[in-house]
Amino acid sequence: MVFVRRSLLVFALALSVARCADQPTAVKAPAGPLFLRWADAPQFSAKLDPRARRSGTMALTPPLSLDQYAVSFWAVRGESRSVQINYSSTIDTETHPFLLLTTTDPQFVPGVGELAAGDSVLITVTVDTGKIGVRLEPSGLQFGTPSEMKIWYDGAAGDMNGDGVVDSTDVAIEAKVLGLWYREGQQDQWTQLGATQSLDDKSFTYALPHFCEYDIAADLAEWVVSW
Repeated sequence: MVFVRRSLLVFALALSVARCADQPTAVKAPAGPLFLRWADAPQFSAKLDPRARRSGTMALTPPLSLDQYAVSFWAVRGESRSVQINYSSTIDTETHPFLLLTTTDPQFVPGVGELAAGDSVLITVTVDTGKIGVRLEPSGLQFGTPSEMKIWYDGAAGDMNGDGVVDSTDVAIEAKVLGLWYREGQQDQWTQLGATQSLDDKSFTYALPHFCEYDIAADLAEWVVSW
């Protein structure tokens, strides 16, 4: 008896694989996560806590280049400081939130050492305008009380697998295998975090013990097993 079974290979969710019931074919799991992509070229603006800039003024910063966008602010041990990054695109005329980062207790700076109460460290948030993610620096910065990060992924416009079509497959990916991932350095493996997901406002919230690179991605290996 011959039947056709839909299967996921790498990232082509639309492939159909024919196999015989008495001769099963193994499906090779993808090597890594599938990163969520922006549906349209976004434009970013950043709103800083008034205390987060030494001048004491609010700032609205334009994109720095075609590839990435960065904003910096001073985090102080013992004081709450925050930055919110919003985006807009040609999909609609609205401005949408992308990232909210709040720090209160930067504790240890690589190459510098322990921070005393009232000491500050310059934090830089770099947004990747290709995939939906950020790099937080200085990499390896450690916190006593974790920083709070909320990142929205509705900039993907519902297309979770990047095939240009929003359908039931995307809904299933979002609900079952989408997550917040991190890696320490460019050569390190990506690891999924136990972040809290909200399907209502399409976001992940996580308490950061330290800084590195964070991206929204789907666990394809898990998807292949459960498909």
